[in-house]
Amino acid sequence: MKFFKIKSYAKVNLSLNITGKFNNGLHKIESLVSFVNLFDLIFIREIKKKRHDVYFKGIHAHKIKKNNTITKLLKILDKERLIKGKKFEIKIIKNIPTQSGLGGGSMNVSSLISFFLKKNILKLKKSDIFRISNLVGSDVILGLDYQNTILSSNGRIKKFKKKLNYYVLICKPNFGCSTSTIYSRIKSYSKSEYNFPRKSLLNLRNIKKSKNKLESIAFLLYPKLKKLKLFLLTLPGVIFVRMSGSGSSIVAYFYSKKALDIASKKFKKKFKNYWFIKSKTV
Repeated sequence: MKFFKIKSYAKVNLSLNITGKFNNGLHKIESLVSFVNLFDLIFIREIKKKRHDVYFKGIHAHKIKKNNTITKLLKILDKERLIKGKKFEIKIIKNIPTQSGLGGGSMNVSSLISFFLKKNILKLKKSDIFRISNLVGSDVILGLDYQNTILSSNGRIKKFKKKLNYYVLICKPNFGCSTSTIYSRIKSYSKSEYNFPRKSLLNLRNIKKSKNKLESIAFLLYPKLKKLKLFLLTLPGVIFVRMSGSGSSIVAYFYSKKALDIASKKFKKKFKNYWFIKSKTV
């Protein structure tokens, strides 16, 4: 059987607030989320075996553990007998770096769920899609549709077709951030701002005045991240700079490809050992 090819896009947080905690101990998050033209490639086909065959290739594959988001999803689907005993070979080319705040693992799961639904391998109600997504990760649900998204702290997700058209320079130092460590350092909460999501929240004026409230924690733990952001803010033509998720990626946003090209050259000269990629919001 031939492989199907799926593009699994990276997400970026244009803003991120922590507004409290749920009873289960997880933090309440609200965020403006977009997606960029950086993607992992997933190749999948059904196989006549007793077990799934999942493996990773590419420059960012070496840090992925045997138990990962993909195997976790498959275990849930097998346990609940939702894929009727079918087994799959899944090869993922990792172009999205791990521990970067770009949601690579979660978006891989989103892409697989979407594929299974499209091919009628999975037949689920919306409530079950949401439940299974959350069993794997809290941000999986965001990637089921690659449109700009407002995530409210009450769990509501609102998608908008509005195009942002930003050119982006995504920069990651030669270390990752521990999400659990950063969240364990949260001592105060923000007032909810997105419980009534509307398209105007995605306007540049609002995005520029927004923040990623995890930056202050990440910058204390990883001072090099603060140095990186301060440098990116000095680049000509930059609109705003923001850490994505809990890091360690810092993203600079531009209006034009020319400004992006100039910025990337300056960045490469300054931070020779850091990973970076030029991209654009989708």
